[in-house]
Amino acid sequence: MIDSASGSVIVRRTASLMIPLVQLFALYVLFFGQYGPGGGFVAGVMIAASLVFGLLVFGESGSTGQRAASLMAGDGVGLILFVAVGGLCLIGGGEFLNYSQAPIPGLDSAARRYLGILMTQVGVALDVAVAAVSITFSLSRGIAVGESDG
Repeated sequence: MIDSASGSVIVRRTASLMIPLVQLFALYVLFFGQYGPGGGFVAGVMIAASLVFGLLVFGESGSTGQRAASLMAGDGVGLILFVAVGGLCLIGGGEFLNYSQAPIPGLDSAARRYLGILMTQVGVALDVAVAAVSITFSLSRGIAVGESDG
């Protein structure tokens, strides 16, 4: 179980500086991923890595551990968001994930595409981060694949 905090002041101070910077950069990669390398998957991995790093340094009882545990409550929300955006495009008369056909009033085709891509990338990032943190919690509690009770 990841419940003991690191005893090193240097490690704790470095982590308290690095974790917010990594999460801020992950948001940058998420929101500007369609213009260059990056997007939902990379942002989700970066968010998960920062949360796992915080779990290793501060333990489960720290604020990062509480954030990671609350993120796990959102399991499946990313998939629901992804499918909802695709379904909204179907309702508009287009193909699945054809963002320009989404029935969003007041937006032109380019704005609908931008919003659709952004929402699907947010869903992917959320799903990747939740999965990685969930795997970390499962492994830390000894619930590994192939492990038996007897």
